[in-house]
Amino acid sequence: MKNDYILLTPGPLSTSTTVREAMLKDWCTWDDDYNKDIVEVIRDKLVKIATAASDYTCVLMQGSGTAAVEATIGSVISNQGKLLVIDNGVYGARMAQIAQCLNIPYHVISSAEMVPPNLEQIEDVLKNDTTISHIAIVHCETTTGMLNPIADVILLAKRFNKVVILDAMSSFGGIPMDIGDLGVDFMISSANKCIQGVPGFGFVIAKRSQIEKCQGLARSLSLDLYDQWHHMEINQGKWRFTSPTHTVRAFYQALIELEQEGGITERHQRYQCNQQNLVAGMRELGFETLLDDSLHSPIITSFYSPSHHDYQFKIFYQRLKDLGFVIYPGKVSHSDCFRIGTIGEVYPDDIKRLITVVKTAMYWNV
Repeated sequence: MKNDYILLTPGPLSTSTTVREAMLKDWCTWDDDYNKDIVEVIRDKLVKIATAASDYTCVLMQGSGTAAVEATIGSVISNQGKLLVIDNGVYGARMAQIAQCLNIPYHVISSAEMVPPNLEQIEDVLKNDTTISHIAIVHCETTTGMLNPIADVILLAKRFNKVVILDAMSSFGGIPMDIGDLGVDFMISSANKCIQGVPGFGFVIAKRSQIEKCQGLARSLSLDLYDQWHHMEINQGKWRFTSPTHTVRAFYQALIELEQEGGITERHQRYQCNQQNLVAGMRELGFETLLDDSLHSPIITSFYSPSHHDYQFKIFYQRLKDLGFVIYPGKVSHSDCFRIGTIGEVYPDDIKRLITVVKTAMYWNV
């Protein structure tokens, strides 16, 4: 079935016909053809995509990406630990909110949504607060589309022997990186992002030595990261509770299609081409980007809303949707903007068509 529109969002995103078709069969969760031949293959493939290092493992968690973030924060920090959250957007702030809800001691270093993290400020906090045990940072902050300098932050964290939690929700699978080389201890992402699957589960790729320390630390039954991992380890892919079978099978297909495309390097190049063509075309139409080009990721781009008194985002959004494209509202606190994603089953020709459609939908210029 053909979709009525392309999702230009950071997830859920547009998927291929073959990924959607993969959900048309039911699966028994007791059988090897599901647990060994699908779940275990997914876990192995994800680790190999993430790093060349041999000391990492993977666990899949039912629910949204945020559920996987909460499972990680709530399962890896002991009662004697403390979390340092680097916050320059909605998703950094959400990690602090999770810590607060779970009664985990935490400290937040906040910067404006359009400003990268301040390394000197991070270093100062680490020097003066020795109770901090873990550091959490978002790789691509989809509030704005900013790509945070994770290598510099992680290097600093390791100087002070801190455990690193990386929210790579909207970047993993679309931006080349080796989390082993970086020194990441726990990396979190979701099925419905750059791997181009559908919503239903998240996953955590972790250093085996770190996740083995987490037994008994979880503050939730269903979001117990260690117990879920241990259960999958000893039962060869069996989930503790109901597995999102159709989503899992679609993700397996999405991983095959990532390989067919040429892996992360080729997908990254396609996303970059999408984003660069988008920015060039939107600027020709008079739109301005929120961020400087040096801060852009290939994932999503924020644009200032037109200043014309007749402009309303809802009308602009609906006109674009009627013409086959769905964009995102803005999330920046002090700037009126909207966002356009460039990931998923989206190609440069789609972006060219979008620019033509945007010109048509600019009703305030008539």
